Amino acid sequence: MSTTTDTSKSADTKQKSALITGITGQDGSYLTELLLGKGYKVYGVVRRSSTENFERIGHLTDRVELIQADLLDQSSLVKALETARPREVYNLAAQSFVPTSWGQPVLTGEFTALGVTRILEAVRAVDPGIRFYQASSSEMFGRVLEVPQKETTPFYPRSPYGVAKVYGHFITVNYRESYDLFAVSGILFNHESPRRGLEFVTRKVSDGVARIKLGLARELRMGNLESRRDWGFAGDYVDAMWRMLQQDAPDDFVVATGETHSVRELVEVAFGRVGLDYREYVVEDPAFIRPAEVDLLIGDPAKAREKLGWTPETSFRELVHAMVDADLARLTARGGAGVVK
Repeated sequence: MSTTTDTSKSADTKQKSALITGITGQDGSYLTELLLGKGYKVYGVVRRSSTENFERIGHLTDRVELIQADLLDQSSLVKALETARPREVYNLAAQSFVPTSWGQPVLTGEFTALGVTRILEAVRAVDPGIRFYQASSSEMFGRVLEVPQKETTPFYPRSPYGVAKVYGHFITVNYRESYDLFAVSGILFNHESPRRGLEFVTRKVSDGVARIKLGLARELRMGNLESRRDWGFAGDYVDAMWRMLQQDAPDDFVVATGETHSVRELVEVAFGRVGLDYREYVVEDPAFIRPAEVDLLIGDPAKAREKLGWTPETSFRELVHAMVDADLARLTARGGAGVVK
């Protein structure tokens, strides 16, 4: 892990270099693996912090160069681009946990909305030839006006996070049309993995199932079990991100499986993986109900399939099983230490 200050790059290196904001997150780690496998030089933006968490990219830190910058600080983003001189920029950083966006709506707007403008302005100032990817979200559809949701479906966000993502999406479109930037948005539906944060529902379930199986907990408290989502594997979805920046012309794409599953199905499959009946352990708790619920999300990936040649490879069941297995292995490796609740 190092920080570079050498801005002289050969033309060949420049064509295979990328800068990733949010590199320490789930998507950032999988995208880094993908790009390194394709021979890219990868730079990652990290915020200055007294406690650094590189858990997801710990196995990659000797192969990437990390640069301190912040989506709240315009000048630091300019310096990061001047340092890396990337051919591609993937903006994955955001305040991305939907429930937190109600508790911290202004901060969510600063990072998830205005942060996109800051990095687009940095791209325009340093090198308008950079290809830019913006991580949009299915949460922009919110109270859905069309089923399934596709690129032309109107947005109706139901959280401060969703609202901020709509801003980030349209400011990307605006800069593409106003300044002729190669700027695209990937409207990604829920994508999960064993690297997902514990605050997200899929990981909350897989971790909870593992704890119950190992005798570390007795119940799993959940919100709306009838809420439905289009869940895919994050490792599949980062490939779609890369494909978007390899096109001849910039365009926006929905990335989804085209299947929908309820939270009830999620817990049923997860508990079934360890031979347990979810009905004996899951407790519905109103405390976990959103102020404005999003009941149904299902994407139409036809355009990504036809134009990008992209299709998801991991099924819903395979994804849930992999997450439960990973949490079982993690907790077992720790010796099963814990307190039964």
